[in-house]
Amino acid sequence: MELKRVVVTGMGALTPIGNSLNEYWEALLNGKSGAAPIQQFDASLFKTQFACEVKNFNAEDFIDRKEARKLDQFSQYALVSASEAMADSAIMESNPNVDRIGVIWGSGIGGLKTFQDEAQNFFEGDGTPRFNPFFIPKMIADIAAGHISIKYGLRGPNYVTVSACASSTNAIIDAFNLIRLGKADAIVTGGSEAAVNQMGMGGFNALKALSTRNESPETASRPFDVDRDGFVLGEGGGALILEEYEHAIKRGAKIYAEVIGGGMSGDAYHMTAPHPEGLGAKNTMIAALEDAGINPSEIDYVNVHGTSTPLGDVAEVKAIQQVFGEHAYNLNISSTKSMTGHLLGAAGAIEAIACIMAVKHDIVPPTINHFTDDPELDNRLNFTFNKAQKRTVNVALSNTFGFGGHNTSVIVKKFNG
Repeated sequence: MELKRVVVTGMGALTPIGNSLNEYWEALLNGKSGAAPIQQFDASLFKTQFACEVKNFNAEDFIDRKEARKLDQFSQYALVSASEAMADSAIMESNPNVDRIGVIWGSGIGGLKTFQDEAQNFFEGDGTPRFNPFFIPKMIADIAAGHISIKYGLRGPNYVTVSACASSTNAIIDAFNLIRLGKADAIVTGGSEAAVNQMGMGGFNALKALSTRNESPETASRPFDVDRDGFVLGEGGGALILEEYEHAIKRGAKIYAEVIGGGMSGDAYHMTAPHPEGLGAKNTMIAALEDAGINPSEIDYVNVHGTSTPLGDVAEVKAIQQVFGEHAYNLNISSTKSMTGHLLGAAGAIEAIACIMAVKHDIVPPTINHFTDDPELDNRLNFTFNKAQKRTVNVALSNTFGFGGHNTSVIVKKFNG
């Protein structure tokens, strides 16, 4: 069976550093940090009092007020980013067969704020079980894909992938596979997350996963720096329209890039820590390269998972060196989480978008907040520290890894017709 080609025809982004695709991309190139003291609740008693929040966002600017109240923030972020991507692609203007357009979304947690609020209301009450009738539909992670499909009448494959921080890359890979197998003409994919709340911050603080650099939030996410002390929690959403090549060409679609491969693996090692030698990360990158049918030497840029944790950054660099060998020194490597923070289940979506834009514009966004080299890392590697770098980017690879040992990599290439 001949596999079909898959291209990207639309994108949307709602992030801590920009509320649209273009705002997000410009902020990445300018090395803008999205970290600041938390505004959504009083975090003064928390070990970490800052995060990368979405800014200047009012759901009612995009969604009817009555409908917005039925949605957890993560679903609001999903609808808004998907709306931008759908408009960008103009796919609905071609009167498509909606039975062959699907929605495959990713979210690691889903409606955490909804769960928190309903539990708090119950336990602070008199014990009478009074719950919002939308409690369950607002909370469940799969509802985001449902809302997107309902808005546009899309009746193709429809579900949400849940694999912690790898969730939206899993969604992109599933969408890619279904289209190239001929199961759909196009799929709205990506991910969203909204965990900047008391339960989210408290839970990750209890794990000692977050930076506690409260005196300098904007420099707290510092991947590959010797003084990194944990990740910065982020929120938002990112959406991509993946489309079968011939379908896109027939309707005269704008094409950003081509998706050519995806890889997945499991660490089978630890609940939250990466394999110390990067075994799972190595395996997923190799699987993605094999799926794409390319050699490691053809990759120009790796957008790393790069969360700014002491263990994770070292393990991923070891994996890259094992996979790429001497070619590792020809790569540009960067962690855009240094600017956006870690969007958990939405991380893969916005980082795939960063790769696609790098491929389209031949410029690599930086890893900001580098101050001191880490002697545990090979600092001959080009981590694209502090400033964006122009170079030809024909092929880019994006890594995302999640608690539970879930590893994913997706590869995109410059579209040449």
